[in-house]
Amino acid sequence: QVQLVESGGGLVQAGGSLRLSCAASGRTDSRYAMGWFRQAPGKEREFVARISWRGSSADYADSVKGRFTISRDNAKNAVYMQMNSLKPEDTAVYYCAADSRLSVLLTGRGVDYWGQGTQVTVSS
Repeated sequence: QVQLVESGGGLVQAGGSLRLSCAASGRTDSRYAMGWFRQAPGKEREFVARISWRGSSADYADSVKGRFTISRDNAKNAVYMQMNSLKPEDTAVYYCAADSRLSVLLTGRGVDYWGQGTQVTVSS
């Protein structure tokens, strides 16, 4: 079992920045790819970014490309997402996810582990 705990969410004005963190604990000896998803009120959960176990490969949703950067520190069992130039449409609950299969972190279906989420609110 792996436990994921997100932090770093909050309220920010449009154009501002936030850095989300996700700390993993438990069975962290396995090689997990990590990802971020978000869900806005009344909308389905959507993919934001994912990163391979070694950190050598990263992918982003078109809506955040060029503004968000995902990174990880395996020594600390943590994954991060730097969010710049935030827009009101980025407002959502952001979830950290982990799975040994990078592929499932594109859709979220069948992901092994999820965090509890952190709220990000961007005011206009």
